[in-house]
Amino acid sequence: MSTGAPATEYHWEPQPRAQTLINEFIDEYLRRCPHSENLARRMLDETSTRFLDWLDYIRVPETEETIERLIDTGFSHRPVPGASQRYVHLGAILPQVVLGDGPLRRVGIKVDWVADFLATWAVPNDQPISGEPMTALRRATAFRGDNTELIAVERHGYLGFAEMQADPRREIAAIRHLESFRRRRRDWPTDDQGFEHVHSLVDAALDELATGERSGVHLVCDLFFRAERDFWERRNASARWQKARQDRLGLGWANHDHHTFRCSRQYFGSLVSLLEKLGFKCRERFYAGEEAGWGAQVLEQPITGLVVFADVDLSPDEVGGDFAHNPLPERDELGTVGLWTGLHGESMLQAGMHHLECQFDHARLTEALELAGHSVMDPFTDFDFLRQSFTKGEVWAVAEKRITRLLRHGRITEKEAEKFRKAGAVGSHLENLERNDGYKGFNQQGVSDIIKRTDARLTTYEALA
Repeated sequence: MSTGAPATEYHWEPQPRAQTLINEFIDEYLRRCPHSENLARRMLDETSTRFLDWLDYIRVPETEETIERLIDTGFSHRPVPGASQRYVHLGAILPQVVLGDGPLRRVGIKVDWVADFLATWAVPNDQPISGEPMTALRRATAFRGDNTELIAVERHGYLGFAEMQADPRREIAAIRHLESFRRRRRDWPTDDQGFEHVHSLVDAALDELATGERSGVHLVCDLFFRAERDFWERRNASARWQKARQDRLGLGWANHDHHTFRCSRQYFGSLVSLLEKLGFKCRERFYAGEEAGWGAQVLEQPITGLVVFADVDLSPDEVGGDFAHNPLPERDELGTVGLWTGLHGESMLQAGMHHLECQFDHARLTEALELAGHSVMDPFTDFDFLRQSFTKGEVWAVAEKRITRLLRHGRITEKEAEKFRKAGAVGSHLENLERNDGYKGFNQQGVSDIIKRTDARLTTYEALA
């Protein structure tokens, strides 16, 4: 589909029949593997996450009946290196299914780092990790049961299952570029310089890691977003609390659903350009309406599975066009997104992400957050197939130079300026999301509601409590 495709080309529907089939595979697997059943229980009790949401793939015996049921419920045959009988559901967020000879049932779970998972679960050293550090695919058998195995899977921009040839120079270069992304300077005298810098870092990584090898783009994308999650986490107490829970089981942030970046109109084209360098493709667009004054472009990286919500102030006449690629002229008034970037900086630069949304058991995480002292806002989506809510916003101090600039250009009032000086302004959130029936889309009305509720002119720290 073209990058300027209208939102109607992306119509996501719940897939209950496909979900039912996946649930059958999971239930049969857990019944046969007590260690994995224990892991699933601890995921729910200790991290408020569901076993389903961590699955990279499910391997089940190949039969004609299984193939028929997969195709009948919307899965399609998509072979990759190392998995000739691989089936995926392109209209849903569901684990891929791999068919194989014999009775073995295997589950691969997504983790940030295989070594962390093995260390957490005291898997003996004589159980090797397949794949050298920072290769595209690393995996290890963690548990075994009755013709069952649980595999911890660490991917760096790779969909296949074939063993990858190690290249020490490439792996060392990958670590070096990950460090450059994590340490990059974000605050510059001008944002032009800031965007030039981040583009130059990505270009340098692509030049070294992707030359002559398209898969290198996906590796660079994986590395870049690991660094972005690190930066956001350091600035959000709720995120650090939840990440610690997931790390106690050796999981990391591998349950991420999407990453949200806020951007000024001036630099939106540069943000989209950067994401497209990293292999993202534009998906559906959102517009909250004239009163809200903002919109969003959803982008997806098909190999890494990363999804980005890119938010920007928009006028009604702009949403019908390709605002992701056409220049957006400066406006006199700031909408919700423009004010946030004016107070805190660009998400791609000084501010970091507005929020990371991960997949959870919504009710359990809400209860756990509240018990731990992390307040949760009322849900902005509460459907059977999709539930979403924000933690109360992390309040950041606002630099005087930013308040002065906004005042000088008439973007805020003296009263608003004094409020921001004294109380700061909401910066970031952790988003609690639960998807059911494989639903892949978003609730536009709910998204519009939460954006309005987090406008810095309308909310204060006390109002969000």
